[in-house]
Amino acid sequence: MSRTCELTAKAVMSGNNVSHANNKTKRRFLPNLVNVTLISEALNQNVRLRISANALRSVEHRGGLDAFLAKADVKELSQRARLLKKQIAKKLADQPAA
Repeated sequence: MSRTCELTAKAVMSGNNVSHANNKTKRRFLPNLVNVTLISEALNQNVRLRISANALRSVEHRGGLDAFLAKADVKELSQRARLLKKQIAKKLADQPAA
């Protein structure tokens, strides 16, 4: 499993540890990934995702998973999240017609 957020595409970054003597050694900056279960109100189901803590705050700020995915850029989303976005958009488009 890659260390990438499924909603914001945050991934591992690399850099240097710099000592007091200015010695540089390679290091990795890992994203703060958490496994969460989010509720999709449009689909009426729970969705398990591996997202960064920052993305979780953004989801809550925007008013839930459905609202976040509606505004999200498709390029940043994982394959599973893209599929969710399509399903939610289709469900919301069908609701007013019914």
